[in-house]
Amino acid sequence: MEVSGTIKIIGQTESVGSNGFTKRQLVVTTSEQYPQDLGIDFVKDKCDLLDKFKVGDGVKVHINLRGSEYNGRYFVNLQGWKIESDF
Repeated sequence: MEVSGTIKIIGQTESVGSNGFTKRQLVVTTSEQYPQDLGIDFVKDKCDLLDKFKVGDGVKVHINLRGSEYNGRYFVNLQGWKIESDF
């Protein structure tokens, strides 16, 4: 899947847990009739992909939907694996 829009926030790389897992969040505001702010996580070696972008850039982000269950509650996560300038 792809999401297009404007970068609103580029988070810092965070270490999660004790096994060296890293993640970095990107927030993209979509460019549709009713814009949405979508939080997209980049993990492990994909964190560095965000280094060449800045807030305000138009981008196209390739994502995978990830779902999980915890204590009977269900969660959905958007995980980015590729990002490119949207000209």
